[in-house]
Amino acid sequence: MAARLLIAFGTRPEIIKLAPVIKEIRKYPRDLAPVLLATAQHRGLLDQMLALFEIKPDLDLNLMEPNQTLDRLTSRVMLRTSQVLRDIKPDLVIVQGDTTTAMVVALAAFYLQIPVAHVEAGLRTRDRYQPFPEEINRRLISALATLHFAPTKQAVLNLKKEGIKAREIFLTGNTVVDALLQMRPKIERRPLPVKIAPESRLILVTAHRRENFGQPLENICQALIRLIQEFPDIEIVYPVHPNPHVRQTVYALLSRVQRLHLIRPVSYLDLLALINRAYFILTDSGGLQEEAPSFHKPVLVLREVTERPEGIKAGVARLVGTETERIVAACRQLLNQPQTYRKMTLAPNPYGDGRASQRIVHHLRRYLTSIS
Repeated sequence: MAARLLIAFGTRPEIIKLAPVIKEIRKYPRDLAPVLLATAQHRGLLDQMLALFEIKPDLDLNLMEPNQTLDRLTSRVMLRTSQVLRDIKPDLVIVQGDTTTAMVVALAAFYLQIPVAHVEAGLRTRDRYQPFPEEINRRLISALATLHFAPTKQAVLNLKKEGIKAREIFLTGNTVVDALLQMRPKIERRPLPVKIAPESRLILVTAHRRENFGQPLENICQALIRLIQEFPDIEIVYPVHPNPHVRQTVYALLSRVQRLHLIRPVSYLDLLALINRAYFILTDSGGLQEEAPSFHKPVLVLREVTERPEGIKAGVARLVGTETERIVAACRQLLNQPQTYRKMTLAPNPYGDGRASQRIVHHLRRYLTSIS
């Protein structure tokens, strides 16, 4: 009888990184029976990904509310997921990353003594408030999980330092590379979601992290204004997150700036097309730090710390923080110094070879066989 796996997700990054795993699991119907649970922590963005990857949840809790708070979301995911787990009785629960959905589903499974497998385990900044609440979410999941699928050697070391048993940790690579390889043919001729002059150097910007709300985000906006003023051959595209804390600040400061395009959040394919066209990327996103190296695009990280130090060590990314002068200086260097720019574009991708999902499913099958 096939082992029943409950795979939970609630946000766009989760489905991007779990879609290749789900695809691989479905190759083994005699051994593995996946049940897909969507919490819909982020409704609209999640639905875009489900359609793109042709995934239909078996269960959809539809929990997103306007201006939802972390405590209310946490309690609602816990209550609804716990009932699902009691009804489904899975042999194993799979969560990905560091979202509220992932943490709460892992805790609900632990309460019912159901083993948890954590995809993208072991990322750490060692600063509990950066990123917030993700850093604590992933630490909690590590304490709860039975199987830890680490994307990099550094993630493996992080888990071992915390006392996780070596036999429970598996180095797999990052499934985002698997997803990118699947999507790459679809974006080569895809038009951009905004019109950019062919001769312009495009800078792609994303900034939406909670810890950057307020003055840090204002500093980032001021840096973008400075860059537009200093470099007449650049255009900036900024897909603005719908969170009111982001939209109000960004539109107040940037809505009238020439050659700076504020657009709505884009589809995954449109985002990849923008990455592919970009000269470099300014971001506080974790996912973009992983995606850009597959396109050989330099990344300037708008944070003081990152849970993805592999990109920094490999030379594909640099931490630039949120001070206006520091951001401008780092961008100026890439725009004015071809040798510095070229060095970052030629650095090796530290996040994997596109076979992470195969390794994850291999280890899942071995584990489930051992406990059957």
